[in-house]
Amino acid sequence: MNSGLHYGDLPVTDLARLIAAKEISPVEVMEDTLDTIERWNPAINAFVFLDPEGARATARLAEQKVVSGESLGLLHGVPTALKDLFDFNPGWPATFGGIRALRDHRTQLNCVYAERMKASGAILVGKTNSPVMGFRGTCDNPLFGPTSTPFDLTRNSGGSSGGSASAVASGLLGISEGTDGGGSIRIPAAWCNVVGFKPSFGRVPFVSRPNGFGGTNPFLFEGALTRSVADAALGLQVLCGPDPRDPYSCRDDDDFLKSLGRSIKGLRVAFSPDMGVYPVDREVASVVAKAVGAFEECGAHVIESSLVLPHDQHELSDLWCRLIGTPEPLLGMRDEGYDLLGAHRSDLPEEYLYWAEKAFTRTVLDLSADQVVRTSVFDAIQSVFETADLLVTPTVGCLPVLNAEDGNTLGPVEINGVQVDPCIGWCLTYVFNFTGHPAVSVPAGLSSNGLPVGLQIVGRIGDDAALIAAASAFEHARPWSGNYKLRKVNRGESMQ
Repeated sequence: MNSGLHYGDLPVTDLARLIAAKEISPVEVMEDTLDTIERWNPAINAFVFLDPEGARATARLAEQKVVSGESLGLLHGVPTALKDLFDFNPGWPATFGGIRALRDHRTQLNCVYAERMKASGAILVGKTNSPVMGFRGTCDNPLFGPTSTPFDLTRNSGGSSGGSASAVASGLLGISEGTDGGGSIRIPAAWCNVVGFKPSFGRVPFVSRPNGFGGTNPFLFEGALTRSVADAALGLQVLCGPDPRDPYSCRDDDDFLKSLGRSIKGLRVAFSPDMGVYPVDREVASVVAKAVGAFEECGAHVIESSLVLPHDQHELSDLWCRLIGTPEPLLGMRDEGYDLLGAHRSDLPEEYLYWAEKAFTRTVLDLSADQVVRTSVFDAIQSVFETADLLVTPTVGCLPVLNAEDGNTLGPVEINGVQVDPCIGWCLTYVFNFTGHPAVSVPAGLSSNGLPVGLQIVGRIGDDAALIAAASAFEHARPWSGNYKLRKVNRGESMQ
């Protein structure tokens, strides 16, 4: 590689192709990746754990397979990373988002992302930062501290998959794991200028134990963060397909790579600047409104959506907090000897503790009432697709926030004078975890001070291919790769 280019800067599709063609070596790619992470990670704090020797050993095995002419997977030799939350690789630490009491906790489990990426030939190099229990749209915790967007090191990457998004945006590697329970793939994608794809529910298995039905309340998703739509399609191709351990996973014969470049001429795109209930920062709104014109340029018909969600945004964010703020994982950890609601209570943010403790007094009837509200949201969003093929919104309602110094960075408490929940209320993402619709955040452009803004595209349930086609067309009309050159951080100098 020349001195100005690193393998992490290459599209994943190109990197996998060059490795398979024996033009570059998995060993050489891995050495460059580890060197890049070592030099640049301290500035952004994306990685919280590295397994360099394990990655090198796997790279050597990957090279032997290439040389011997064996059949190779779609991502053979490509470096990737796991998120440090409910995401496991045998022998690796699992702090569930930087919980101090779990700094030495390790597990022998695999997660779906680890299993399927390894089966495709990809090489796991380490784990990336996330907030405690994933309970917020920012990335910070008391054990590892905040992760920054590479566009401004004083500002947060977004969360909860913030470490992965920042690592990809910074060129440390080209693809990294994201999980999404309320926007955790799409929110950091918006703040780091990358692509975050949340598939339809059931498209990618979500395996949870001991509660095998735990990924439904709200819907939880596995996915990936990448810098291009083609790489997102490749990641989805690797991750999708049934799994007998997941009662909701569906059989999948789609080839998402064939959707790249597919025409969207004639499609009806409903644009909702706020879904009727969310305050959106004026600069974010301006960038997104201008970006929507790209769909018209591609031959689609953009119509102003009349969507108004049937409940106030505060009621909806409280619903999300109630559903996802369950203490169930904490009770499982207590059985392992970690009393996080007792002796180690101070390791958990007050915002999470509030909702976790309220769960102990909630009844089955309370949960049923919440599902009625959730159903009304589903019905409202489904009604959009009676007259439109796609729904487009801002991904989040504000620009990246400043990092805190106490391990507890939060989002804004108000936007345009309207109060919002600082954990999730400023995000236009979590309602699609109530419903299961596929959604992707793509870079819409930069604000006047050079900060990324995300545009969210939502599709019909099951029609992930149309979403890939639409995102691909948007990328062609409004390419964002050049924006990485405008990062406020010069990697070769100030990130060392």
